[in-house]
Amino acid sequence: MYDTIRKLSQILKFMSDKEKGNPLEELQKQIKDALKKSSFVFPFPKQDDIQDDEEKREEKPPGIDAPTSENETIRRIRDFNLKPREIRDYLNRFVVKQEEAKKVLAVSICDHFNHVRQCIENKALLDQEYTKQNILLLGPTGVGKTYLMRNIAKLIGVPFVKADATKFSETGYVGADVEDLVRDLVKAANGNIELAQYGIIYIDEIDKIASESGGQKDVSGRGVQINLLKLMEETDVNLFSPTDMMAQMQAMMDISAGGKKGKKKTINTRHILFIVSGAFDKLAEQVKKRVDRAEIGFGRDQFSAAENMDRYLRVASTTDFIKYGFEPEFIGRLPVRVSCESLNKADLARILSSSEGSILKQYHLDFKGYGINFDITDEAIEEVAGQAALERTGARGLLTVLERIFRSFKFELPSTAIKHFEVSTETIANSEGALKKLLIDNQHLQKDVLRADLKRFEEQFEKAHNLKIEFDEGAENVLMEISIEEDKTIRAICEDRFKDFQHGLQIISRNTGRTGFLITERVVRNPDACLSDWVVASFKEKKDSEERDDHEDVVKPEL
Repeated sequence: MYDTIRKLSQILKFMSDKEKGNPLEELQKQIKDALKKSSFVFPFPKQDDIQDDEEKREEKPPGIDAPTSENETIRRIRDFNLKPREIRDYLNRFVVKQEEAKKVLAVSICDHFNHVRQCIENKALLDQEYTKQNILLLGPTGVGKTYLMRNIAKLIGVPFVKADATKFSETGYVGADVEDLVRDLVKAANGNIELAQYGIIYIDEIDKIASESGGQKDVSGRGVQINLLKLMEETDVNLFSPTDMMAQMQAMMDISAGGKKGKKKTINTRHILFIVSGAFDKLAEQVKKRVDRAEIGFGRDQFSAAENMDRYLRVASTTDFIKYGFEPEFIGRLPVRVSCESLNKADLARILSSSEGSILKQYHLDFKGYGINFDITDEAIEEVAGQAALERTGARGLLTVLERIFRSFKFELPSTAIKHFEVSTETIANSEGALKKLLIDNQHLQKDVLRADLKRFEEQFEKAHNLKIEFDEGAENVLMEISIEEDKTIRAICEDRFKDFQHGLQIISRNTGRTGFLITERVVRNPDACLSDWVVASFKEKKDSEERDDHEDVVKPEL
């Protein structure tokens, strides 16, 4: 084992000498330190295991049914015949407003599909110059930027990857490496590099890597921009990350098995479409100052009285983006820019009532899981939309308001007999009061639920301990009273009061042979005392039975 470790250490040293600054130097140091510990065992696979793994990889490509999946993807690309207006209409089913953004995205997706199809049919096009129309989406939070891309992802046939810009760092050691986006694209393509090179990468919160601090641009953000710039322009990305220890270990095993270093697998980013988005709140304020300084012109008249800051994003220039903190080369690689509109009360009401992705549908499914349905009036929808608009977080405000309204309903109703309720403006104004009234009006149904809970406890007890218990009417009434008074479920009360019963009843069963027991009101009120009396009585019964058997043996006449 130690010879194997020393061999591995030599391989690491050789690789680190060949590639200065290689992260494997640290691994080599750790292995040397580990050699000094007598209890160290390195889980290095045997040569036979390596060969077996390689044979398995040759038998089946990575990914489940990878060939079928790839053929299906290529078929979808070749059969793609949607027009921009059709994609726009599809997005209208889910996203309210954002007509310009839908138009831009629809055109870009169609152009990208056509380019991909042409490249697949004619490989010579791969070497021709191709200028990508990378897209920058601007707009306040909660207006549907990410949701637009999520629904487009349902339509596209090429691999698609989404990530947040905030997770990346310049080096990749603290945070993720931007090249991991391309590697994830290859994974999304089931390892098919040819398909991955036509994929789409969507990066959200791009504005977070361009903020200024004290007049100086953020150094880390600048580094991420430069690295992203290389990807958006054209570069070859190594499929094995230098910070991926598993990949490096695999490379070392390959060297150990074959004796030489294999050729690196790479993917070119020339044909990968990049779409980035961000809220750009401070950029809107910056543009507003520039527009308001203008002494004459149509711009000032149009925007000086604007209520929504996102309107200023529509006239943001390249200079504005550079002042905001973007590198000129980076923003230059995002030629298509479109601003999303903020959502008002009417828009939020439309999302609740007509969008296929309405959060109300999620709440309907949540309650349906307990067999409960609810109706909401049009007036209540308007009230929810009004409160959500005050949150100033776009469509996300709807979730904030609905969660506040339904929080107690979700907690209380699953344990009741209530299977339907209505949400009105009164419910919105005082959700706790509306819930309390609903519970009082249906209190007569609660006993049926509690009795059903008792039956379930009886069944579970018998299944777990092979002992049958049955509650009489007096016991049921007492347990239901305790449940209401202490605000506890029947199950919690029974598990607490009868926690020792399985042990005591098993003793009784062994002594007397009984497997069924009746739980009365007296037992519920004094469970420990009654169980103790039962156990004592069972020992007495067993002793009396043994004495009768002995007496019968004595007086039994001989045959």
